[in-house]
Amino acid sequence: MRTGRASALTDTGRRRPQNEDTFVCEPPLFVVADGVGGAQAGEIASRHAATALEERPTGALGEETLVALIQTANDRIYRRSLEDPAAAGMGTVMTALLVDEGSGDIAIGHVGDSRAYRFRDGVFEQLTPDHSLVGDLVRSGQLSPEEAENHPHRSVITRAVGTEPTVDVETLTVAAAPGDLYLICSDGLTDIVRDEQIADLIRKADHDPDAASEALVAAANRAGGIDNITVVLFEIVEGDSVPAPEPEAEPVSAAEPDEDTAEQALAPVAVAAAPIQPEEVPVHRHGAGAGGRWLALLAILLTLAVAAMVVWWSLAR
Repeated sequence: MRTGRASALTDTGRRRPQNEDTFVCEPPLFVVADGVGGAQAGEIASRHAATALEERPTGALGEETLVALIQTANDRIYRRSLEDPAAAGMGTVMTALLVDEGSGDIAIGHVGDSRAYRFRDGVFEQLTPDHSLVGDLVRSGQLSPEEAENHPHRSVITRAVGTEPTVDVETLTVAAAPGDLYLICSDGLTDIVRDEQIADLIRKADHDPDAASEALVAAANRAGGIDNITVVLFEIVEGDSVPAPEPEAEPVSAAEPDEDTAEQALAPVAVAAAPIQPEEVPVHRHGAGAGGRWLALLAILLTLAVAAMVVWWSLAR
């Protein structure tokens, strides 16, 4: 099992003056962060969060890694908000997925009302709970999901990264399977495009991440584009993980032959007993001295050919 095709797309929408969303789409890490706090502050917060997660140590996986990275983001955002009056109160909601191709597990770290979904065997399922006032009311049975869609306070969040000295990160781990398609998105999509419509658009895009991301952003804009819209999609496929490419080796120049080697090459008996193999000819792709070496080599080969003809002619007599 490994990560297959992936796509990410963000759009300012039709109502907001700028985009405060940030995403990471760098397998095995996928993140959507939606800044809160207004204007520049929200953008700063979401970027701080994304940058902190991108600093994941190589090979670090699992829920504990995500919690540590999100706590680091929280510290940076909170300190910045204390030091800069223009950034006071800023924060971000975020959802991060970290794929372990070895175990087949996907760790999820989540704060706020961005969402993670899974499309498997025709079933479209929300994996993360909304940390929002309306989300809490739905889970307690005081609101139905249908009532929540039009509630006047549906955008009021109860948890964010960077607004307090510490943050409570909700985590879970799901087992991935070949054929899965995962979606992470900001509420600029889910506030105005219902889950059934999202699933239908993914089906119509034939589960292609690029086509699906474009269709989802377009649908949100058609519905009014009232907020920034960000989507990240990736698929899980059969097969082993693709290893990182090996670094290219530096070209090694062949050493110049010493005098003894040159004399042995010119001896007639050496021509008969030890012919030069093609792979032994040095190839120089770089460097100003390559032309001179080729001329020297050509002269040696011509001399060997003449010597061989002399030997053959002597034996033929």
